[in-house]
Amino acid sequence: MSPVALEKEDHSRDADFNKAMHGKSSQAKGGMSAMLGKDRAAQQAAVDEYFKHWDNKAAAEETEETRKARRDEYATLTRHYYNLATDLYEYGWGQSFHFCRFAHGEPFYQAIARHEHYLAHKMGLNDNMRVLDVGCGVGGPAREMVKFANVNVVGLNNNDYQIERATRYAEKEGLSHKLKYTKGDFMQMSFPDNSFDAVYAIEATVHAPSLEGIYSEIFRVLKPGGVFGVYEWLMTDKYDNDNPEHREIRLGIEIGDGISNMEKIEVALKAMKAAGFVLEHHEDLADRDEDPAPWYWPLSGQMKYIQTLGDIPTIMRMTKIGRGLVHRFVGALETIGVAPRGTQKTADSLALAADCLVAGGKQKLFTPMYLMVGRKPADA
Repeated sequence: MSPVALEKEDHSRDADFNKAMHGKSSQAKGGMSAMLGKDRAAQQAAVDEYFKHWDNKAAAEETEETRKARRDEYATLTRHYYNLATDLYEYGWGQSFHFCRFAHGEPFYQAIARHEHYLAHKMGLNDNMRVLDVGCGVGGPAREMVKFANVNVVGLNNNDYQIERATRYAEKEGLSHKLKYTKGDFMQMSFPDNSFDAVYAIEATVHAPSLEGIYSEIFRVLKPGGVFGVYEWLMTDKYDNDNPEHREIRLGIEIGDGISNMEKIEVALKAMKAAGFVLEHHEDLADRDEDPAPWYWPLSGQMKYIQTLGDIPTIMRMTKIGRGLVHRFVGALETIGVAPRGTQKTADSLALAADCLVAGGKQKLFTPMYLMVGRKPADA
């Protein structure tokens, strides 16, 4: 792989765009109500900037040059992806943008929280540790980490809109004294060396153009003896890049999830070691056969896995039927000028990703929860 060029940060530009596109919609309750409050011209600019990397670029015609172009614009690509997708995520999934394992009889949101608790447990998070959340989204996992482990969390995010929403939720729950959010590119963090007792990332570092690059930056900001825990999105050893179906699945996931460059498990393990970490644990949690339901079932339309009545509204929105209804509803809102142009295209890209995630999960080509826990040597 060719070297990655880091984008120059421009926080003033990003803040101006955030204000133009989102206005006061960060203060909306969320989901559909926030989605409808966007500036039309700014939304169209975000759509054009994001989808230029994907439109008319079939998997069979993909080259290293097209992938490099995405890697070189990783920060802009990711930022605009979440400008477009955040409200749809909150509407369809909640405020923790990740997958999880499911236990028998376990409600959806309880399973999501348990997945976060498990990471805290494996990392040994405890009272008043200073912890960095890399790619914090709208802060669902960070708030859970504070409540579960009584840590102090700094959330890092390159999307101003998500930071505004995360800050609002922390205030609402009375957690502002334990939670702070900062704007920045995780490939070039502004924190001094040896700043944090622990760092975690939940399905976020997949947006990095280089896993070794992001893991090395995390290593730098960790204190000696500090721990890093990550749930990583990776293609498994069964993935064959020369197989056209496999490439279609991988590219569909990347298109619908704002990913510039998804790697295989072996690359991630090598990257952790190259960054300097001593691996204490690594495991594909998606490959635990004892789980009564697969991680991807909420996207699959398999209603037999619903655990409680309270799950039904969330799961129904994520089924093919639910996504089809959203497609038609959003399309109608666009037609009459209520929803900004590009909302339907974004929803359709998420639907494509959902289908490819299910296909990748069923064939065990992909995992969204490869757990790695590494420690920075005490003498580093």
